Amino acid sequence: MAVTVRPGTATDLPPIVACVEAAFERYVARIGKPPAPMRADYAALIAADRVQVLTDGGVVAGVLVLEADARRLFVDVMAVCPERQRRGFGQRLMRFAEATARGKGLDTIELYTHERMVEALSFYQALGYVETGRRVEDGYARVYLRKAVPA
Repeated sequence: MAVTVRPGTATDLPPIVACVEAAFERYVARIGKPPAPMRADYAALIAADRVQVLTDGGVVAGVLVLEADARRLFVDVMAVCPERQRRGFGQRLMRFAEATARGKGLDTIELYTHERMVEALSFYQALGYVETGRRVEDGYARVYLRKAVPA
């Protein structure tokens, strides 16, 4: 079966939550509490049409939560299930985000990650995201990143 990205549905809620929890679990000890994506209300995000899932063979393998406004697309959560990592799925989700931004006429994608999630920070920088600032919000030391959407 093919790898696809599609809107998340209510029936996807359990595998979405399981994927996010598994993907971010390794960071709990490092930052001293569950990362913000582990605390999100995915049922509400699905109902608001903000969740996309990447499926591999019909199984949820990745999660992308997006929010667009008049000036940019914000990547709120990007997670790949640990057993499916290192297969290019994170890159595929981020390309989907770029295509979504282009489709909405937006030329910028923004996101943040925790400063102690150095693997995520390196991943985004390798994709061309540039650090725009650092600040503590909601008790999390966040690194903000931005990328111009390729034409």
